[in-house]
Amino acid sequence: MSEKKENSLGVAKKTLKYFLPIAWKLHKGYFFLGIAKTALNAVYPFISILILPLIIQELLGERDLFKMLLYVVIIVAGQGIINLATPLLNIQMEKYDERFQNYFTCEMSRRIMELDFQLTENKDALDQAEKARTGMSWYSGGVHGICTDVFNCVSEIIRLAGSVLLIALNAPFLFVITLTLTALNVLRQNKLNKIELESYQNLSKTNRIFSYLGWELHNFRYAKDIRLYGAKDMMVEKVKYYNDKQTDEWARKANATLPFEMLGNVFSAARDIATYFYLGITVITGGMTIPIFTQMLSVGGTFHNSTQSLMDNIQQLVKNTSYAYEYVKFMNYPAAIEKGDLHVKNQPHTIEFKNVSFTYPNTDVKVLDGVSITLEQGEHLSVVGLNGAGKTTFVKLLCRLYDPTDGEILLDGINIKKYDYEEYMQLFSPVFQDFKLFSFTLKENIALDSDCENSEIERLAESVGLKDKLSSLEKGAETVLFRDFDENGVEPSGGEQQKIAIARALFKKSPVVILDEPTAALDPIAEYDIYRQFDSLVGGKTAIYISHRLSSCKFCDKVAVFNDGRVAEYGTHDQLVEIKDGLYAKMFAAQAKYYN
Repeated sequence: MSEKKENSLGVAKKTLKYFLPIAWKLHKGYFFLGIAKTALNAVYPFISILILPLIIQELLGERDLFKMLLYVVIIVAGQGIINLATPLLNIQMEKYDERFQNYFTCEMSRRIMELDFQLTENKDALDQAEKARTGMSWYSGGVHGICTDVFNCVSEIIRLAGSVLLIALNAPFLFVITLTLTALNVLRQNKLNKIELESYQNLSKTNRIFSYLGWELHNFRYAKDIRLYGAKDMMVEKVKYYNDKQTDEWARKANATLPFEMLGNVFSAARDIATYFYLGITVITGGMTIPIFTQMLSVGGTFHNSTQSLMDNIQQLVKNTSYAYEYVKFMNYPAAIEKGDLHVKNQPHTIEFKNVSFTYPNTDVKVLDGVSITLEQGEHLSVVGLNGAGKTTFVKLLCRLYDPTDGEILLDGINIKKYDYEEYMQLFSPVFQDFKLFSFTLKENIALDSDCENSEIERLAESVGLKDKLSSLEKGAETVLFRDFDENGVEPSGGEQQKIAIARALFKKSPVVILDEPTAALDPIAEYDIYRQFDSLVGGKTAIYISHRLSSCKFCDKVAVFNDGRVAEYGTHDQLVEIKDGLYAKMFAAQAKYYN
């Protein structure tokens, strides 16, 4: 995905436009709490600004005890109520914060699972996912962090409006002092923000690797390999290396920001000196009374603090929205493959690879080179060849996990790119070599999110040879697999896991089923038995068997022999085995001892 530099304010606008409508729709109450908090914060300083001069005036004049007591009660009661209400509002808003975080985390998880498959192997997409994850959490504070900046900006604008009115009436030169030093502070803060954003970009490059290593070190599924191959020291060293890289980046950031942090203290001192000097001269020359002098000191401080705070909050808002915008970019990450809208008809299907070539992104090696194969409805095809011949890539292209680099794949004579993607995907029930089972129930592993009766699971279990195993389980199909989250979970053997994966493929009831070497870890005879059993279960469906062994060839209609990305030989088993010096004949002769 090409990076395009965008204007910071434009990014802030896009980010707010994305998040605020969603947040409003989810929890309107959060915004009512924010408005109440904004109003209280805006009013707070003016309670003492307006009342304190009246107390001083009374002390210098009539000294009416009742009036002075009334003024003190107004200040104490007003500020006390706000001081009590503000933390209560904060607590309630933080409760919504957790809900927002959960919602957007779930949406990101959904988006990750919906990404085109080839993006899951794309470094830029994976880096963007990491930026989105960190950008929406502690970097930006999520929706609550962004909205807090917005509420603070509104509060400071109201304070500024009140301060401007009072200063304009009594000490207009304070504008010059405050605005000059505030402008210098804005430049200083802008530099700090650039340093922080640069540091964020640098850290995102190592965070994903560091998180991966941390997870692998704590994942007990890798316990045997780590112990038996002495990988502990290597993994700890890698963690230390990337931890040091992160620490170095934090140190670089701290050193870069230190001078600008110190400069902020210099600007603050300069403002105080200039303000006291100007107001003091004005009082001495008779241009201002003592009560107004104290009021202007407070108003000057409020005006400066609000101006500075407004600039800081705007910059903080821009910075936080820049972090959160990484989430927006990820949620709108461009598709890697073209998707059409043509409906897949409910009819017998013909699939044709027409001069298909494929090169994986960012490589120059052709994994497939000019492959042409036609597969009719109900035909059983065995795809064989040595490791690296392009067999699995053939299946990935068929299932639209990738699109061909050249050539085209046709379904019923129409390019598969023109079909509705979800409808097209429903045509296939694959079982890959690296299939995954989840730490859910047996039923959920087979049916996933589809509705299914336990009787259906029992029927499938019997058909794939899991009847005895299912009968031995106390909770039957509701038994949890593995012990990640349930100490009573079962640990199925490798063969049992393969049968569960096959049951999952059969449950989907797709017209095309695929076995892509899920039994590669088994011995040839065991593999042959599973393939033969599966072939009888498939019946009249279209079936594709992928292997570097020849277990499935004798009961398939056609055999495609892949070699160096090409279809080197194509025909029936009997035809290919008769080809003198043919690749298939050599492979069969070498493996015949396993099947005779």
